[in-house]
Parts: sequence; structure tokens; C-alpha cells
Amino acid sequence: MAANEFSRLPGFRDFPPEEFALRNHLFEAWRRVSVRYGFQQYDGPPLEALELYVEKSGSEIVDQLYNFTDKGDREVAMRPEMTPSLARILGERSRAMPKPIRWFAIPQLFRYERQQRGRLREHFQWNVDIVGEGGVAADAEVLAVALDGLREVGLGPNDVRARVSDRRLLAALMRSAGVADDRLLAAFSVVDKIEREERDRSRDRLVAEAGLTAEAAESILGLFDDPGLDAVRARFGDREEVAEALERFDDYLATLQALGFGDFVDFDLTIVRGLAYYTGIVFEVFDARGELRAVCGGGRYDRLLELVGGEPLPAVGFGMGDVVLTELLKDLDRLPETGRSVDWFVVVIGDLRDRALDVARRLRERGDSVAYALRSQAVRKQFKAAESEGARRVIVLAPDEVARGEAVVRDMATGDERPIRLDTLEFVGGS
Repeated sequence: MAANEFSRLPGFRDFPPEEFALRNHLFEAWRRVSVRYGFQQYDGPPLEALELYVEKSGSEIVDQLYNFTDKGDREVAMRPEMTPSLARILGERSRAMPKPIRWFAIPQLFRYERQQRGRLREHFQWNVDIVGEGGVAADAEVLAVALDGLREVGLGPNDVRARVSDRRLLAALMRSAGVADDRLLAAFSVVDKIEREERDRSRDRLVAEAGLTAEAAESILGLFDDPGLDAVRARFGDREEVAEALERFDDYLATLQALGFGDFVDFDLTIVRGLAYYTGIVFEVFDARGELRAVCGGGRYDRLLELVGGEPLPAVGFGMGDVVLTELLKDLDRLPETGRSVDWFVVVIGDLRDRALDVARRLRERGDSVAYALRSQAVRKQFKAAESEGARRVIVLAPDEVARGEAVVRDMATGDERPIRLDTLEFVGGS
């Protein structure tokens, strides 16, 4: 059978050791930051009931899923995102839990989508959520975690920017410009694409889909000509609903500043995100050059738990995918070295294999990594194998030294050699 009949499926990845090391580099950074902020890790099944995603996103999502009827005649799907699973899990147990709930996960997710740079048909994602707290301190905390996670892998405010907005503020501004409540989502849909469409196209859509006059549509588009907070305050700050939203947003920005992340943040009214999902402050994090898809996105979603049968709890969270982040780190040359490495390589001269195995065992028991030749080899070949393994030190067991209860250790970086006692595995004369 030809080997190419078993090629990797489009949009999926293999993880040989060097790629797996990069994946672990991200995972370990994400875990460190999550724990630093007091979050606990959870997980759920990669297969869920199809209805869980339809309930959250509508029937149109089915075309983007890996879904099928299982052997129990159930309609199921490989999970495309984690938040519905979180809502289902908490729906079963949140009433008995102290609030707020601070959970994180690193699931593998699946979507049947067209491949492009930064988007595959599977990826891993860092999900962080605070459930049971409705104040802006929770919104700020979640974005701080995301930005700290990016800082943990070497990215600063010159590399990534968090673009933040508030759907409640945008709704208040839309109402002030004449958009009816039942047309807000339609208007949001236009705003969501305002950077990618011509102004005339956006104006026409506001007229056709949001029911506005051409004059009112032009007034709304004017919001984005100078979308800074000062301009919003100057034009609409005297409206009670707008003033209330601005005060809340000012608290949010002040909290981020106090947490040390103010330099990462830009106010941007065009950030809307999921049209039927988010209910308050929303954000997306992009590379500063604007060359990639969003590295991260999230916001407040106060109704999802109730949708899947849980108690009505406020919630805020984000998802950060590994694919775009890895692309960005690669572009900026911030990926770590992932070559093979071990702490020790044991070289054997003569008939000392049992002693070598004993040394390897004791080094491993104290937590060091150790390799050695699995068959008898010339010393030259053993040293070559030590180089291939990336050994930091080589311990050479030779008959004369072993007879004295010692061995010779070579530092592979400097070439320096020192004797070591075999009974204690400590250097002669101390470290």
C-alpha cells in the first residue's frame, strides 16, 4: 500500500518532539499565569451533543462542525469551542459552588473551515473564565490574565495591542443616533465589518438592515471617524445611558492601568465580537503590525449559563489559540530553542556496563535526565551520541578511575573535565 494513502488530514498537525516542545512552551506559560491569578484547571469531553452548539450559536454553525450521528443514534459534534461545555458543566453544579468561580482550560478544538494562515481545522486554546461576578473588576482581571500570558512568552505592548469596547456603550450610542432596540444586532453586524467594507457599503447596510435613513446611517458612521473616548464623551456624554456606560468603562481602564497593563490597551468601538453571545465589555488582541488574525478574544457573556439550563450567573472570559500565537512568535523570532537535551550522558570504557546502569539509575532518581548507548560502542561513537542527544555533561566510566571510586565528568560546552565520586555522585573537592 502506498505511503501517501495515509497522509495527514488537511488542516491537522503532527507534533514530533520539536513541535511538541513548542506546544508545551505555550501550555506551561498559560498554566503558570493561570495559577498565579488563582484559577483552577478543568476539562471536558471532546465530543458533545450537537444541540449544545446550536443553542449557543444557531443552526448555521452546523456547517462549520465535525458532526455525525453516533451508534446510539445521538447527534454529536467534536467541540469547536469550550465555553458551551463550561456552561454545561457549571449548569450541573454551580449552585453549590462559592463565587466567583475562576476556571481555565487548554482544550483541543475542531472546526471544519477553510484553511488559511493562523487558522487550521484543529487547534489548542487557552480558555480563562470568571463566573459569578458582574463588576468590571472581573472584566479587567480576565484581560490582565490574557496580557500577562502574552508577556510570559516574551511579548510586550509594542508587539501586541488589546482593542477594547463595550457593547452596552455601543448600544447606548446607537440608540442616541436613532437605532431601534430590535435593530441593534443588525447595526452591530455592520459595525463588526466596518473596517473591511467600503463606507458606502456600510451606509447602505445600515439603511437596509438596521432600518435607518441615509442621514442617520451617516451619523452612526461618523462615530468611527474619531472613535476615541474623549470624542464619544464630547458628543454623547450628556446622555444618561451613555454617561453610565462611560463611567463603567473608565473604571475598567483604571483597573487595567493599576494592574500594569494600561500600555497594552486601545479603545476601539469597532470591536463587537459574537453578535448574539456577548453582553458587555469585549476585547480582541492583535499583533501590533496588524498582519495576523486576532491572537485572542473575549468579553462578558451574562446569559449563556441560563441558556443551557443553569442558574443566571454573570460571566466573562477569553480564548487564545496556539496557531496564531505561534505564527506571531515565529515572525518576531521569539520561539524558544527546542533541540534535544539531557543533563548527562554516560560513556562506558571496558566491561563496566552494570556500573554505568547504576550511575544512570541514581542520577535519574535525583531528578536528572540521563542517556547512554544501548549497545556496546567505541568511545568516539559514544561521545558523538552524547553530542546528538544535546548532553550538557558526559560522565566517563573507565577502569582505572572506577577502581578508585571515581569517574571523569566533561562539561560539553567548555570541555572542562573534573573527577566525581561514584558513591555520592558529588564532585571531588565540592562544586
